[in-house]
Amino acid sequence: MAVDRQEFRDAMARLGAAVNVITTGGPAGRGGFTASAVCSVTDDPPTLLLCMNRGATAAPRLRENGVFCVNTLAAHQAEVSRVFAGSTKCTMEERFDAGTWTGLATGAPVLVDAMVAFDCRVSDMVEKGTHIVVFAEIEAIRQGSPNEGGLIYFGRDYYPVGLEG
Repeated sequence: MAVDRQEFRDAMARLGAAVNVITTGGPAGRGGFTASAVCSVTDDPPTLLLCMNRGATAAPRLRENGVFCVNTLAAHQAEVSRVFAGSTKCTMEERFDAGTWTGLATGAPVLVDAMVAFDCRVSDMVEKGTHIVVFAEIEAIRQGSPNEGGLIYFGRDYYPVGLEG
């Protein structure tokens, strides 16, 4: 018997995960979205993966640019997540007003006060159902303050975790 889509979504809501804003920049322009499906693949070479909805507004830009940054949010940045999730209905470019941005090796936008930022170059993409699994090698890392807690998404809501600033 197949698992019902809504049952699967409800069950996955019980799997707490770090909140990340994925950003891209390059010839196709800047773009970004919120994602919790990010994980380590290997440390040799340093590689991670992210799952991106094919329908994400930023998906074509990320594909064309071939680079992105995983900006893992700090406890105080739930509103940044909401903006990049599209909850505020602002334009793609207006989303970047929600933070202060810089760049590292690839030129993808890096959130200055993120807990950690992984600057990545796409190495492979695999389509599965409604999503694209993006594998990327990490070209640079910027770590934020060790005195700030992180942000997780659990039960369809945001919660601080770890140290509080």
